Amino acid sequence: QRKLVESGGGLVQPGGSLRLSCEASGFTLDGHAIGWYRQAPMMGRQALLCIGTDGERTDYANWVHDRFTVSRDDSKNTVHLQINDLRPEDTATYYCAASRWSVCVGEFDFWGQGTQVTVSS
Repeated sequence: QRKLVESGGGLVQPGGSLRLSCEASGFTLDGHAIGWYRQAPMMGRQALLCIGTDGERTDYANWVHDRFTVSRDDSKNTVHLQINDLRPEDTATYYCAASRWSVCVGEFDFWGQGTQVTVSS
């Protein structure tokens, strides 16, 4: 059974950093572009970025570039999302998603269950 599992979320103070992970099981990530999204309470899902199988990054919002870094380690079947200078408005559940495509085309076929990030002092 194909599965994506996010981890690394938690409670962090403003200005802190977190490294989220997205680990695949039941399939290998190396053929799939992986996207990251987030959803804050009472808000719709917000697209952040995507990483293709060649490591090329696509940002889905201009503001993502400064504080969000994505990387993939296909040997560990894992994609990481590093978030720096966390702010209260970053509080959300963060999801990764896998595409059937190897490049970032904005379409994703299955999703993880999410990991909660809470930014508060």
